[in-house]
Parts: sequence; C-alpha cells; structure tokens
Amino acid sequence: MTHSGFSAVREIKARLNIADVARRYMELRHAGGRWMGLCPFHQEKTPSFSINEEEGFYYCFGCQAAGDVIDFFCKVNGLEFREGLQQLAEETGVQLTEYKADPRAKEERDFKKQCYTMYELAKNHFRQNLSKHDARECRNYIKGRKLSPEIVERFELGWAPDTWQSLSDALVAQGMTQKQAAEAGLLSRNERGRMYDRFRGRFIFPIKNLSGQVIAFGGRIIGKSDQAKYINSSDSAIYKKGEHLYGLFQARRAISATKSAFLTEGYMDVLTLHQFGFENACGVLGTALTPDQVKRLGGFCSSVDLIFDGDEAGRKAALKSCEMILAKGMKCRVVLLPDGEDIDSFLHEQGVEAFQQLLEKSPDGLSFCTATVSMYAPRDVMDWTTRFLSSMEQPELCSFYVSRVASGLGLDESELRGLVAPKKVAQAAPRASYSQRKNRDASGNWNKKQGTAQGTAPRPVLAASLEERVLQFVVRYPHHVLTLEQYGGIELLQSSWAESLWNKISAYGNDAAEYLEGKEKVFWIKHRTVDTAAMQKEQEELNDVCMFLERTRRQQQGQSLVAAMRHITEGGEQDAEMDFLLALKESLGRSNGEY
Repeated sequence: MTHSGFSAVREIKARLNIADVARRYMELRHAGGRWMGLCPFHQEKTPSFSINEEEGFYYCFGCQAAGDVIDFFCKVNGLEFREGLQQLAEETGVQLTEYKADPRAKEERDFKKQCYTMYELAKNHFRQNLSKHDARECRNYIKGRKLSPEIVERFELGWAPDTWQSLSDALVAQGMTQKQAAEAGLLSRNERGRMYDRFRGRFIFPIKNLSGQVIAFGGRIIGKSDQAKYINSSDSAIYKKGEHLYGLFQARRAISATKSAFLTEGYMDVLTLHQFGFENACGVLGTALTPDQVKRLGGFCSSVDLIFDGDEAGRKAALKSCEMILAKGMKCRVVLLPDGEDIDSFLHEQGVEAFQQLLEKSPDGLSFCTATVSMYAPRDVMDWTTRFLSSMEQPELCSFYVSRVASGLGLDESELRGLVAPKKVAQAAPRASYSQRKNRDASGNWNKKQGTAQGTAPRPVLAASLEERVLQFVVRYPHHVLTLEQYGGIELLQSSWAESLWNKISAYGNDAAEYLEGKEKVFWIKHRTVDTAAMQKEQEELNDVCMFLERTRRQQQGQSLVAAMRHITEGGEQDAEMDFLLALKESLGRSNGEY
C-alpha cells in the first residue's frame, strides 16, 4: 500500500466507531468495559464476540475472528479489502489518494450517491403502493403464492402501478429530474424522447447490495399481458447484475453462521426458502451464475447447495455452476427438483421433510459433473476434463481433483496427470535460526544472514508456546521490548510471523497495530483483549518474563554444550573435553541458581 493509501486507511478508521458499524449487523450489550454480542461469523447461543472501542478492534472468543473496523466490514459483507475500503471511504468522505481529485471522478461519486437516494425513494414509493386500492390484484397474487406478511416486510416487496408516470412524478416531487432518473435506470425513454416508468403493473422485488442499499429492482408482471413475465433493472452506475445475488443481504448472517448457502434461480424461490426456515438462501438475477457471484458468495461460506429444475436446461446450468464453484475450492451439491416442480411449489405441497430427504439424496458437485460428462462423446469428455482441471485458481486444487475425475470418468490417472500437469509449488527455503543472524539492518530489522564458515551448534527446536509466551508480554507492554531483547527474547522466535511482529513492535511501539496483518494482527488483538491483568502487576510480570528468558537461555546453552561435548568425546580430543566440561559446569551452575 502506498503512503497515501495508508494515510487514508488511518483517516477512515478515525472517522468510524467500530461498535456503531457492528450494530448495523448485530445486537450489542455493554459488559466489563467492552461491547459483547453473538458472533456474526459463526453459530452460537452465548455471546462471545467482543469489541474494544478504545483500540478499535473486535475479537471472537469462539471462532477467534479478529480485526479492525475495516476487517469487520469486509468480512461481514463478503468483500475484498479494496472493495470494502472503497465503500467505507465513500461513506466517510475520505479520498483514497492525496493527489488532486479528478473532477470526473467526483462527478461519478456524486452521481452514485444520487442514485442510492433515488432507489431508496423508489423502494418506499413501491412499498406504499402495495397497500393502495389499485394493488388489489398484486395482493391477491401474494396471497395465492402464500407469502407471509413477515416475508413481504423483510424483503420490502412492493407494487408498481400500471401507469406511465407514477414513479416519475414521485421522484420529481422529491427534487429529482427525469433525466437523472433515466440515467439511473428507473425511467425509460421512447423514440420521441418522452420519459416513462420502467416498471409498470408489476410486483416489485428490491435488490440490495451488502450494505443494505437498494441498487436495482426485479419486477413480475401481474395479470394477463403480452409483456415479459419478469424484467430486471439494467446495469447502472451502482448495479452490475453479474456481480450481485438476490437476497444475499438478508441471508448473509445465516450463511456466515452455517458456512453454507442455498443458491436458486428465481425471486419467489428465494422468498419461499426463507419462509420455510432456510434463511441462508439467495438467487441469481436473471442470468447464468457468474464467477463474480461465486466469488462474492465465497466470502461468506465454503459450501453451496444448487437448486435447479430437473429438465435439460436445469442440468446444463447446474453443470456450469458446479464447475465455477469447484474451481474456487468450494464444496457444492446439486439438488434437482422433480419434473414440473420448482422449490416454491415443492415446499408448499410436500413440506420441509420431503425437501430434507431430497437434499440427502442429492449428489455432490464433482460426482454430478462426472456422471453428466460421462454421457458425452469421448472427445467431448476429454475436452471437458482438460478445461475443468485447467480452470483451477490454485494449482494444488488441480492435483486434488485429478484422481477423483479420473475415477469418475474411467480415465487412467497417471495419463491424466501427464496431460494436465499441475504447477508445482516451490518449496520454501529452510529458514536460518536467529543464532545465525547478525545485528540489525538500517531499518532496524534483524538481518537474516547465513552462519559463518565456522558454523554454530544448532539451536534446539522450541515449542511454539515459548515464543508466544514472550510475544504475549511484548504485545501487552510494547515499551519493554528492548529490555526483553537484552535478555535474549529475540532468540526464542522461530516463526516468520513472530519475527515480523517483534520487529514492528520494536519499531512502532503501541502504534504497531496500524502496520500488522494476518496472524500478527490476530495475535495482537487476541492478547490485548484476552489478557486483562491489572497494569499494577506490570513490574511483577516483567520480572517473571526476564527470569523465564534467563532460565531458558541457560538451558539452551547447556543442551548445546552437551551436544558439542558428545562430538568431542567421540573424536578423542581430551584437552578440548576438559575446557568444555568447565564451561558446562559454569553454565549448569548458573541455571541452577548458584550465581
């Protein structure tokens, strides 16, 4: 990240209160100086999700999820860091660069904000219309489809009257222009340039992004008409239909908790699944499933149940969807409904138990793929196989699938491996121990030089708990890092993440949190959250850690001397043997408290 980007991140964090952001997605209660709530990232009955407002971190004692406000926003919304950062920057008014803003970029941002406003106004307009007299036919449709009032309210369903200017007039009354509404995709223009409502005489399904903002609509025609049964918003400044999923905003918590999702094709299917208790359901938006949609869903879960019609078109769609999901390293299962059924009719007519039985009998994604492809001509089988195995995002996935694909299609595994050879992952070079490293470099980090020609005795492998014990203290009291270095604390570090964390604490002290990532950040947050001993014990803890380090150092010296002594004895070097015996006695004597 550039300096300007880093500055923007700090500014965004300064303008956001992590507890306020978390309350958008969960209930919080104050407990012991912190906020607690049910974790949105795993299923639990007792609150274990803790927020430290002062330091701006969250930590879950159950699933060990941890991070700052940006991490939380990205994780709960299934966004990549850059995407989440962009949304929060727009929300807080922070520019992601220190350079002079491009006027056109500012215009685009302002127009997007205006689009969100117009779509919110449109949603409210459609909702209000549903209770009016001319919506009686739509209400009858809802009743006939057995949608509960709770589902209608939760998904904010509405009605677009069968008139040409209803929404247009409502938007103009709120200070918008027809031109702006047309650019946002809410109005259409005829050949003579006249503006009219895009959605007319339709049951309206608002489509939301993961922040809960309405970005588009779907509409089902009500009554007899020669118009298309369903229409959807066209792409706009705030909506790309191949990137979003219907109902994902409402389903995101259940998907995060169960780590699984139901994915279906229609609006009504999603609503029915939620009504029958399957609240981790979402749907594609009038197109075939796209890689972007899979990527978005993969931010919440690792397993997807695909629900498709059992006809030929449904099977083809299921095959393509499986390929994309498996290529991401996710699990999937294919649920094919009986002929003439959709999930809405199936659940209403046969119930949850019958659906559960159907789920249990459904094949996993790869088995479905190989069973389907095995009916192809041999040439097509090989074309599919090489294309599928070559589509893996990670080379190791290709290796994982080869044997299963070969078995499912009756192919020779060794020949298939030769045909689609996965890329080999380079083995990481063995790390040099700290006893082989000399001093610090100009940046204050420890140099990672190889041992001298004379070499040094190998340092015994230490349990991870030893380095973590020292790091826990340094995380809680960063100002003591130099003291612990003098006592050899740096010598206990064997993990690369531990070394990086130590270096950053040494360089930045209490501000190190701004520079941490991955396991470093999780470790920092955990031990700033979990270890809550009173600060009055700081000196006592420091003495204990220093004594521990001194004792550990002496024990290591003793082990090294014993190893060297054994080597000398085997070589018959008697004079050197006596010198090492004296050194060993001194070392062991000190470790036993004689000095």
